[in-house]
Amino acid sequence: MLTGRSRGGQMEVIGSKQAPLGAVLVIHSWWGLTGSFRAYGQALAEAGYLVGLADLFDGQTASTETEARALRTHARTVPIYKRLGADCAKLTDMAAKSPAKIGVVGFSMGGHWAVWLSQRPEYRVAATALYYAARGGDFSRCRASVIAHFAGHDPWVSAAGRKTMERAIRKAGVGYRAHDYPDCGHWFAESARPRDFDAAAAQLALGRDLDHVQRHLGA
Repeated sequence: MLTGRSRGGQMEVIGSKQAPLGAVLVIHSWWGLTGSFRAYGQALAEAGYLVGLADLFDGQTASTETEARALRTHARTVPIYKRLGADCAKLTDMAAKSPAKIGVVGFSMGGHWAVWLSQRPEYRVAATALYYAARGGDFSRCRASVIAHFAGHDPWVSAAGRKTMERAIRKAGVGYRAHDYPDCGHWFAESARPRDFDAAAAQLALGRDLDHVQRHLGA
């Protein structure tokens, strides 16, 4: 069943606002802003980052695919791209880093939005991490270095879709690293999906993300 209460789509912010190592926006999958993403964000915060947890579904979370599809397609007064743009601007201002830049991490549906933001330099994305997501398009204006995590058993991400994205990234000369988790399925990094969660793989991916953002959000 759908759960949660409305926060008006407001981003949750965790971590120290005093001289953080950098700012990172985390964009949830179609299940909504579950404990999976709060735990991931907390790990980044404990490493010294200011973390914004995007909330695209006004606090609601889903437990079934039918509910998740309903949340994803629900009519909105404020389009998702505008919400995420505002989240990026707020994080950039709060971090007060020079030069201004942020990191973006997206899971599944959120990964598609992470690519979209990264393709547009006005959002100042310098480091991007994708979990089981592939989206093509024009990367010629992308200023982010990208790390991607792919599951070995994933009906949601096609080999063709991944190749299309990687071809576009290479064409644009964007920094890119992909990691494969051959024994995992989609949602492997989300603890709120216990049938799919792989703690060891999730921890490995988190460590790789921390290294990635440290290298690309550093002074």
